[in-house]
Amino acid sequence: MASVNFLDLPPLLSARGTITLPGSKSISNRILLLSALAQGTTEIRDVLLSDDTERMLDGLRTLGVAVEQLESHVFRVQGCGGNFPVKQAELFLGNAGTAFRPLTAALALSGGDYKLSGTPRMHERPIGDLVDALRELGADIECLDNEGFPPLQIHPATLSGVARVSVRGDVSSQFLTALLMALPLLNSEVTVDVAGELISKPYIEITLEMMARFGVQVQRDGWRSFTVAGGSRYVSPGVIYVEGDASSASYFLAAGAIGGGPVRIEGVGSGSIQGDVRFADALALMGAQIEQGTNWMEARAPGCGRVMPEASGTHRPPPCGESGRLKAIDLDCNHIPDAAMTLAVVALFAEGTTTLRNIASWRVKETDRIAAMATELRKVGAAVEEGEGFIRITGLRSEDRGSSKNSGSGFASSLDSSLRSPRSSLLDPAEGINTYDDHRMAMCFSLAAFGAEGIRINDPSCVAKTFPNYFTLLHDVVQAVPVIAIDGPSASGKGTVAQLVAARLGYHYLDSGALYRLLALAAQRDGILLTDESGLAELAERIEIRFEGERIWLDGALVGDELRGEQCAAAASKVAALPKVRAALLNKQHAFRRAPGLVADGRDMGSVVFPDAALKIFLTASADARAERRYKQLMEKGIGANIAALLLDIRVRDERDTQRSASPLQQAPGASLLDTTALNIEQAVQEVLARYPAKGSKS
Repeated sequence: MASVNFLDLPPLLSARGTITLPGSKSISNRILLLSALAQGTTEIRDVLLSDDTERMLDGLRTLGVAVEQLESHVFRVQGCGGNFPVKQAELFLGNAGTAFRPLTAALALSGGDYKLSGTPRMHERPIGDLVDALRELGADIECLDNEGFPPLQIHPATLSGVARVSVRGDVSSQFLTALLMALPLLNSEVTVDVAGELISKPYIEITLEMMARFGVQVQRDGWRSFTVAGGSRYVSPGVIYVEGDASSASYFLAAGAIGGGPVRIEGVGSGSIQGDVRFADALALMGAQIEQGTNWMEARAPGCGRVMPEASGTHRPPPCGESGRLKAIDLDCNHIPDAAMTLAVVALFAEGTTTLRNIASWRVKETDRIAAMATELRKVGAAVEEGEGFIRITGLRSEDRGSSKNSGSGFASSLDSSLRSPRSSLLDPAEGINTYDDHRMAMCFSLAAFGAEGIRINDPSCVAKTFPNYFTLLHDVVQAVPVIAIDGPSASGKGTVAQLVAARLGYHYLDSGALYRLLALAAQRDGILLTDESGLAELAERIEIRFEGERIWLDGALVGDELRGEQCAAAASKVAALPKVRAALLNKQHAFRRAPGLVADGRDMGSVVFPDAALKIFLTASADARAERRYKQLMEKGIGANIAALLLDIRVRDERDTQRSASPLQQAPGASLLDTTALNIEQAVQEVLARYPAKGSKS
């Protein structure tokens, strides 16, 4: 279920499939800028299309660089040899560090008056170390608001001829990347010394590799200093390809490790120049099964075999051994600075306490990622300790995760027959996971949907920064806990049929009508009028409901036959027509979706509550048949009834249910009609089961 402001991911049961990765953001923006600084025309293939690359493309076009889009991910850039045609411009670069830092250096050394600005968060991200190094070279740069931070005003440089400058390496590797990429614009040899430990070294390797492809070789003394020879010039390689994004690969590899797998990613592998491919090594340390080739990688959960299709064409989760749990690790993450964020969420599913070290750079990214990750992990029940450059995560207790036999190494809910509402986890579904306008927070926490109850991601559109179609591709490789939704009018037999189908499949069962009847009982108990919509909605939020087989508890008290009486049913029909009541009970209904599956019956299960249900049945019967069934049911329980009155009540209720403004009773899109007028219960059950395999179990 999605909206502009949030995305509700259902609880996920397993993951399998193949994903072709989008191009790397880091490589795309480096190549775009180098193509502009080079002599000649460059055709760039497999460019990532995202907010960050759009900021670079917009910036280059504003500077007068000829950029032509040939195909969806193919661009032609006419290089200007470092001499940008436009000498006075204002550039807005959003929150794209891979555009802001390198363009700052290139413009500071190319001559011209330029103002560079970004989002409020970009103006909080430090750039002083880069500015200081550029000033040593003669650049004239003003920090317009706060010294050491954007926005910046750049004036034509008066080059100093300095042959050696220093830049800190322990804040962001982008400072060194920006300097190195800009130095060939000078005529003299310059050496850059790195002060302190250089973090995110793999990104410097990418920078050096890209510069070499454009004809500039950088001499280096380990990670201590880098020298660009005088007279170095960028020359177009003609055609160049962008590798798949190794950081983006981490989410899908993790899904395979948590959800059974296999999940294969194509576009990056053992031949990659990106350091984040070593995320696969970290998963292997946690016990995941990893395979890879030059341009692909694949992950499966510990002890999980490969998925085999069944005769019906459906798939079941892969068989996993008793030892099929991931293990906690203690890891220096300097080599995988971005992908390490994914490990923080994977730690939820690991036995023990995971420690991720050497991640101080997280503090100056799109948000303070250490603080943000700690805050959101605690929402889902993890114990978290954070420091200046580390985070330590202990996932949920093993007994809270339930069985892993049917769901990879995830913590799907216990498969006992008891279900409690509202949700028992620490996550308030109405609050969800905050993403801080940080794409990686949204993508990392999507993996938490392998937990018992799914996850709500606030502001999911922030993934557009690097991976606009992430959630679409994730949907293609995961299997949600399947739901069979059986809707229909009153007394159609849907409750009996649904309960028997659930028993045959070993699934959980939700009688949504019981929720409304329980609310009506609670309202009568508390003296709340059935016309008091706000009062009923508040009551719906706070009541506690528990189902164990056919027994039902309301706020700790066992409910008897009064729940099935006609008076209670009529009251339930009235409260169910109130929009605020239906909204208040929605989260309680979602909470019943637990592994291995759910059969839910009601009036809007397939249309509103579980629109992604694997099978939707609209079960009905003639009014006369329904009245007769209700009469027999009441008489068997010793409850007096009049069949004519029952028939009239059913017709009145049908009219009310079909005409109400909130979730009117109707056959949901994609629902299969099942008329049981001439069928007995067993025949109806068999008909539902016969239709289920044809639908498959992937939602």
